[in-house]
Amino acid sequence: MPTNKQKVAVVALGGNAVTKKGQRGTVYEQFANTRATIKVIYELILRGYKVVLTHGNGPQVGDRLVQAEQARDKIPMEPLGVMVAGTQGSLGYMIQQILQNKLLQHGFDIPVATVLTQVVVDRYDPMLLDPCKPIGHKFYSKEEAERLMAEEDWILKEDSGRGWRRVAPSPYPLEIVELDTIQRLLDSGAIVIAAGGGGIPVVIEQNGSYEGVDAVIDKDLASGLLAKSIDADLLIMLTAVEQVGLDFTSGTPRWIDKMTIHEAKQYMREGHFPAGSMGPKIQAAIDYLLGVRRKQTRKAIITDYMHLLDALEGNAGTQITFQ
Repeated sequence: MPTNKQKVAVVALGGNAVTKKGQRGTVYEQFANTRATIKVIYELILRGYKVVLTHGNGPQVGDRLVQAEQARDKIPMEPLGVMVAGTQGSLGYMIQQILQNKLLQHGFDIPVATVLTQVVVDRYDPMLLDPCKPIGHKFYSKEEAERLMAEEDWILKEDSGRGWRRVAPSPYPLEIVELDTIQRLLDSGAIVIAAGGGGIPVVIEQNGSYEGVDAVIDKDLASGLLAKSIDADLLIMLTAVEQVGLDFTSGTPRWIDKMTIHEAKQYMREGHFPAGSMGPKIQAAIDYLLGVRRKQTRKAIITDYMHLLDALEGNAGTQITFQ
């Protein structure tokens, strides 16, 4: 099947691909949801693409935080980077097995590999000093928040009148540590699962060694970095909506079929894509398109998994191009 001449697609699976809104998020639900998404990824492979899969992990890390909080008197809390590493393994296993089974079912002997992926961040990134990315499911009262900040050294912030919520630093991704490994696997014909949950954030010490950081990285920004770094032909970000919309919170959004990175930047300046929603996806597309070679032939697609195949033909989703 895959050869070195085939086009390369980086596909970022959104949280809804694994755990849907309103579900408890049991392992059985996660496997069922992922199977539906993998059916479309399989069709992408049949169309001749070499695929690198990335994925979110917000609900899963949230569950780990709840477990850790309940057991904090018995078991030491893990740093966020370790939790990200754990979900890279557990979700990677799930995605890998489902895709392997799908390929074997149709007679394809294609290796699938999950790569535990570290991502370098700047130790002086301002976002490390101003944590703002909500993590976990739970909201706390002001009194509970003050106690947790004093006892656990957590950082909590008030969230839109809904209560106080734990937040974490979310620095900008700069470099994929395991890039050479990912590239070699891809060149060998393997399907690769990498940079899960945005990757494990690390900084580089003066002696060149890596040190983990208690932070989380946005998975779309990490996916854009990975796509740029391997010079992928296509960056696909699967989310909960078919298309990107302007004035999304108005109730009557203006859906966008196509936009250039110049238009995308303008829309971002106008405030259409907030940081906690579509903003990172648009920024990831911009970073990718600015960084790859042969910019005129590359594009990013934002859509849901149900419309991905139509989006490949330009008949659905939002297409983002260099010009």
